[in-house]
Amino acid sequence: MSEYQQQQGQYASTPVIQEPVNPAESGDNYDLAMQFANRLNTGSDSPRGQQDSASVRKDWALLRDPVLHSERLDSIRSKKGYIIDMDGVIYHGTKLLPGAKELVEFLMKNNKKFLFLTNNSAPTPRELQQKLSRLGIEVSEDHFFTAGQATALFLKSQMPEGGTVYVIGEPGLSYALYDMGFFMNDHNPDYVVLGEGPSYDYGKLTKAIQLVEMGAKLIATNLDLENLDSQGKKLPSCGAFAASVELVTKTKAFFCGKPSALIMRYAQRVLGLSRLETCIIGDRMDTDIIAGITSEIDAVLVLSGVTAMEDLPSFAYRPFLILGGVYEIPDDDDKHLVTDSQHEEATRRASYL
Repeated sequence: MSEYQQQQGQYASTPVIQEPVNPAESGDNYDLAMQFANRLNTGSDSPRGQQDSASVRKDWALLRDPVLHSERLDSIRSKKGYIIDMDGVIYHGTKLLPGAKELVEFLMKNNKKFLFLTNNSAPTPRELQQKLSRLGIEVSEDHFFTAGQATALFLKSQMPEGGTVYVIGEPGLSYALYDMGFFMNDHNPDYVVLGEGPSYDYGKLTKAIQLVEMGAKLIATNLDLENLDSQGKKLPSCGAFAASVELVTKTKAFFCGKPSALIMRYAQRVLGLSRLETCIIGDRMDTDIIAGITSEIDAVLVLSGVTAMEDLPSFAYRPFLILGGVYEIPDDDDKHLVTDSQHEEATRRASYL
């Protein structure tokens, strides 16, 4: 019997949970960390006990098995590049999550490449950079990449000479399209592009439907049906609005954000790394984790956002690793340091892929 098999009976009662780094720095962060820890100490210890299926036990092993969890966490710490979701991973609304600042410090100290990737097409990279700055994390603007930018890059690949678009969305999306040579047109555009934001109304959706009926191609920045506001209440998202246009026009929107592998390829291109040297960290199974799996990038699920362990049986796939939050990732081992020459070699390898 292998050491892993010997441990299988233990992981339900032996959680691998690290305390958040410097919890005394923020009472809010400490409270959040304790909430996560309490969540991790429930679930597999429920009255079902031994009735859990083999698949459920394997899900929990990614979180609690002392051997498997530690080995995979060390593998993640050794990556050269990190694609990181934001809401539910780095912050909730205006609250920084436990370990978020320490994660960025770990990445910068060890010369890692990282990119904050969001399905939200509304903000510009500069606005996202300023939001993190207000929360106490200082990183440059080039560390952010949005679904709006991915959409603009895709349209540029389709029409290198540029074109015209009818857009429903916020400035972040419009600016990204302008940068790629696309201009606004509400009469006979090449594309109808749907993004995020509160600017939707009956008239704009009607116009979008009519333009698609006239031959404009339908593009959605992402197919997320819902988002959450700062109070945790649901808001309709891009996918919900795209669905109404699809139903009326009997067409299917092409989308560029997660879980599309396209946005992951763009992110890899920005990082200059191969899939084997990259991981994605997110809190949603249906966007972040499946995006990593379909791109063959190691996917790390954090339980600090919308997904709980009890949700995992609903999915036919599982992440590479499950963490309580990003506070588990930072450590002080010098072996995770990446030299400039190693990055240069990795970039050369990636250029051939």
